[in-house]
Amino acid sequence: MPDPRVQELVELDRRHVWHPYGPMPGRTEPLVVESASGVRLRLADGGEELVDGMSSWWSAIHGYNHPVLNDAVRGQLDRMSHVMFGGLTHEPAVRLAKRLVDISPEGLEHVFLADSGSVSVEVAIKMCLQHWRSVGRPAKQRLLTWRGGYHGDTWQPMSVCDPDGGMHELWSGALPKQVFADAPPAQYEESYADHLREVITRHADELAAVIVEPVVQGAGGMRFHSPAYLRVLREVCDEQDVLLVFDEIATGFGRTGTLFAAEHAGVTPDVMCVGKALTGGYMTMAATLCTARVADGISRGEVPVLAHGPTFMGNPLAAAVSCASIDLLLAQDWQTEVKRIESGLREGLAAASDVPGVVDVRVLGAIGVIQLDHQVDGAAATDVLRREGVWLRPFRDLIYTMPPYITGDEDVARICRAAAAAAAAG
Repeated sequence: MPDPRVQELVELDRRHVWHPYGPMPGRTEPLVVESASGVRLRLADGGEELVDGMSSWWSAIHGYNHPVLNDAVRGQLDRMSHVMFGGLTHEPAVRLAKRLVDISPEGLEHVFLADSGSVSVEVAIKMCLQHWRSVGRPAKQRLLTWRGGYHGDTWQPMSVCDPDGGMHELWSGALPKQVFADAPPAQYEESYADHLREVITRHADELAAVIVEPVVQGAGGMRFHSPAYLRVLREVCDEQDVLLVFDEIATGFGRTGTLFAAEHAGVTPDVMCVGKALTGGYMTMAATLCTARVADGISRGEVPVLAHGPTFMGNPLAAAVSCASIDLLLAQDWQTEVKRIESGLREGLAAASDVPGVVDVRVLGAIGVIQLDHQVDGAAATDVLRREGVWLRPFRDLIYTMPPYITGDEDVARICRAAAAAAAAG
């Protein structure tokens, strides 16, 4: 018999809780999670367990209920949970900023702590716009990106998401009009590199920055592209005096096999955004890093400060668990673990290539993607996944997984079997 308490929660949820990318009132019943440990989510109704192949939207890289991260939060909670960051500072935030500078691409020296990934992109764009205004070039106020990208759901980030067929097409008439290059091909093509050079050069006088997701385009379609295009962007941005922004919110902290995706190309952006896995999935926090050039330009302006200051900026709890998560990652052979997962995904997802309707199967690092030639039937796919004991969140024409790095080989294989079964059902 269904648990009356769980049924009450589901009904109250449907009536009052607005879920991401969902209608109100809700039309589907979300699964009620009672607890989580390791890579498993324990459901409230009957204690059913699901292997989480999503890392809670790519953030819980160490899994759930990790003792090291738990201790970091508890220890900081005993000292202070929060203090305003205006005019004050504290050790967790300072230590976190230093760690980020130490592990990020050479030249990124300054760190602005933000509340979420989308806000870190807002801050990055504001940095670029204010830099050019401060150095006497206010006409440089547009952004260039390539199609197929996704950078968040707040205002300026929406303007650099794919304008056609993306999640933010509804707002196309109200958002700032940015410049879009064609979507990057998976393999390096000189003709596409020439296209990037041409479109950036043509708009250089009005461009504040080029902003892209390096190597992997995330929620815009889970597409991979050659790192060589990042070197092209760095070269032409330098030639044309345009800033370069990398959105590493999804790719940072080892997901693609390098600590940051920029390392695949060996280049440093002028501004870099990180988030998601920053706190190990424990709390919301992100960061925007920039070079001395960007910061110095802002400081020379009529308004010599970056006018942005979230109430919970630098939250000590989030900063403390972020430090612990980074230390935990670096203290282990995370590269071997990501390579192990990559091998398991390649082997396990290969069979999905033979499923009718599957047009592509691709893997990079701890990312596995099945692409269909039609929209996934979300309800049917979720039912199949649940029967297989796996939690994934298909969207559009994709069934994909980004599991925690602690996911064992048997669970990786289970995720692959479930994803292939969902593709067959969807």
